[in-house]
Amino acid sequence: MIKHNILFIGLDTHKTFTEVAYIEGQRGAKSIHLGKILSNKAAFKKLARQLQSKYPDATLHFVYEAGPCGYWIYRLLTSLHHCCYVIAPSLIPKKTGERIKTDKRDALKLAKLLKSEDLTTIYVPEPEDEAVRDLSRSRETGMKDLKDAKYQLKALLLRNNINSKVKDNWSLQHLRWLAELVLPHPCQQIVLQEAVSTITERLKRLKRLDNELTHQVKSWRYYPVVKAIQAMRGVRLLVATGVIAELGDLSRFDHPRKLMSYLGLVPSEHSSGGKRRLGAITKCGNSRARRLLVEGAHSYKHNANISKEMQLRQEGLSKEIIDMAWQAQLRLCRRYSRLMHKGKHRNVVVTAIAREMIAYIWAISREIVLPVVDVKLRMARMPA
Repeated sequence: MIKHNILFIGLDTHKTFTEVAYIEGQRGAKSIHLGKILSNKAAFKKLARQLQSKYPDATLHFVYEAGPCGYWIYRLLTSLHHCCYVIAPSLIPKKTGERIKTDKRDALKLAKLLKSEDLTTIYVPEPEDEAVRDLSRSRETGMKDLKDAKYQLKALLLRNNINSKVKDNWSLQHLRWLAELVLPHPCQQIVLQEAVSTITERLKRLKRLDNELTHQVKSWRYYPVVKAIQAMRGVRLLVATGVIAELGDLSRFDHPRKLMSYLGLVPSEHSSGGKRRLGAITKCGNSRARRLLVEGAHSYKHNANISKEMQLRQEGLSKEIIDMAWQAQLRLCRRYSRLMHKGKHRNVVVTAIAREMIAYIWAISREIVLPVVDVKLRMARMPA
């Protein structure tokens, strides 16, 4: 990279305004604070035109932190044929005695660190991938809201010493029992009716989100990968969609150990001299994908078996993928049983199984060939 032909621009983004600073690529150049601009498309286009006219021979390299404002700045600047990088805020180097933090300093710092190549960039999903991820997260939020409503209703019954006569909670029979239930005070009866109505409404909402997710994922470009990894035990449609929506293109990891580290499933380490000390998992990276894998790992406590449901999920898949999924099930079931017999804690065992699950998912995804047009489009949008 010829640095004297590059202009490094640091952007400290906010909802209404963005602080801008830049530094030239030649050695010994001083960073310059440009000022504030509005956080809209017109202001960023004007900024790019001004810098390009001032430095006509330089290539513009923009950088900003990932945050709640999303990736629209990245997509706008890359559409203008400029290089843009989105970096992880938690991995920005920080001096020990640094106690003053302002927007101006942050912008200057980003420009300097980009020039010195001390920043870690993150993967930016395509708009379609981000839309499927939002739908998958919305379905998870709907499930969480439903559970919260059920907990509130059960707490109301517990405070009034009312025990259900129906063993199967939240079945149609249990809902009819709740509808016939009469509390001693009219105010409490109103609370009960509102709680039942909330649960009914959120059940319908969850069903709508399930139907939409099932429909939308079939037209997604990563659906072949989603369908293929469902050949594995513990990876149904919701888990498969959630993991791929969170991780995106798995081919960017050239080894499964890097994917394990990205998900925070590897043990932490503090070694010095002749001592090597391993601790708990790092829990870095995407927590939702890690949690989905841990949930799926619980299914390996049973003996290896191909159920009727799994046979239906494996229909239409190649023999290589089915054999790989069966090999994974044999190994992981055997490993689960062996670790439990060693006296390991169940959570430790499940985490170890989840770590190996993502390695098999990575291997299966490499067997799927995505459309060439999508790959070329993704490569064209990547910064140089």
